[in-house]
Amino acid sequence: MTSAELPAQSAPSRRWPVAEPPEPIDSTADPAQPTAQPHVEPVLDAQSEPAHRVQRRPATEAEAQALASSLRLRILRLCLDDELTNKEIAQRLGRNPASVLHHVRRLVDTGFLMALPVRRGTRGSREVPYRATGKSWQLSGRDDPGRRRTSEVMLEAFLAELADAGGEIGDASRLGLRLNKEHWAEFTDRIGALLDEFAARPSDPDGEHWSVFFAMHPDRRGRTDDAGPGRPDTSN
Repeated sequence: MTSAELPAQSAPSRRWPVAEPPEPIDSTADPAQPTAQPHVEPVLDAQSEPAHRVQRRPATEAEAQALASSLRLRILRLCLDDELTNKEIAQRLGRNPASVLHHVRRLVDTGFLMALPVRRGTRGSREVPYRATGKSWQLSGRDDPGRRRTSEVMLEAFLAELADAGGEIGDASRLGLRLNKEHWAEFTDRIGALLDEFAARPSDPDGEHWSVFFAMHPDRRGRTDDAGPGRPDTSN
């Protein structure tokens, strides 16, 4: 299940780099003399630079069930860079510690959370901190009948984290594409390879926390049928 586990915080908006516009044409220049051409970076040949993806294995039934909860995904996110006790996790989620403990134990049993050595609390009590293992990034999701789709659970977790962060988005892009199967696979592989690359990097000690959610969906451009929201789509 590829849910990038980076908490979100606000920051100045940044955009993808774009080519600089060409210099305006000088109408007084001598046409016999060559004019300077704007520098354009060469386009990367996707065929010569294949995307390098993490080799993922299918989740087991127990692993898939453990990840079929947006609350448990949020627990993994909280424990990605911080070692938190059950009480601390519950406080950050605004939940009852007893109910959160059930989810924590489920994640420990399936290897997504690791219990660290017991430490002493502020009043001398014994506390068990937990830390995410990063295992979820190594798995591919499975959508079994009778269970919520993986993408729906990830979206629900992301929206809850966005709301918890005040709803402020640091950067966003919106794009419409028309792709055949080959180019759809190329696009998703290259985006996935970029996510894999940054997921494999060590966290920056002086860095800010960010949350990333990437999704694609088919849209209705060019459709000739009249199926709309709530109506069955019978097109091929």
